[in-house]
Amino acid sequence: MMSDVIPKEFYLRDPAIVAKELLGKLLVRVVSGVKLSCMIVETEAYYGVEDPASRARRGGDLARVMASDVGRALVFMVHGNWLFNIVAHEEGGVGAILIRACQPIEGIEVMIRSRGVRNVTKLTNGPGKLTKALSIDKRFHGKPVYVRDYGLWIEYFQDLSSTVVSSYRVGVREDLPTKLRFYVGGNPYVSRK
Repeated sequence: MMSDVIPKEFYLRDPAIVAKELLGKLLVRVVSGVKLSCMIVETEAYYGVEDPASRARRGGDLARVMASDVGRALVFMVHGNWLFNIVAHEEGGVGAILIRACQPIEGIEVMIRSRGVRNVTKLTNGPGKLTKALSIDKRFHGKPVYVRDYGLWIEYFQDLSSTVVSSYRVGVREDLPTKLRFYVGGNPYVSRK
């Protein structure tokens, strides 16, 4: 039975709301015909130029994509790691959600081979780790995640709203006064407690 792919409209809201509601959803990637999936357990919301930690402040392609159609992958490299984000914002806004960590569900052996790590709790417990485990790279930049056409999409899975914890974003030099990192409390796959 195939689960429902989350529609484009889901992402047409305030990034903080979308970031919270992505927890418990399934990130799916098909690699050489094999379905890999993991449950999203940690996210961060980013806004436009008013957000000191946002890529939108730098201008260029990333800022353009963050202001464009919602539900598209925003993929860029930081410290040698690809980071997977999804464009999300209100009508006329700017924003994206960084997928920081997920819990492996299907295709774990393929993820282990991709990462070279046997400890399953360490496979996808960080933004660079999960892109390596799921073979997500710049090929997906700008591609919609609300269709299955590109081998990368998000599906409905579990409602974890009662377990959501928020904190300030990880590793940013300057942050907004609002807590914009969301994670599943007590989940062993979260990047940092």
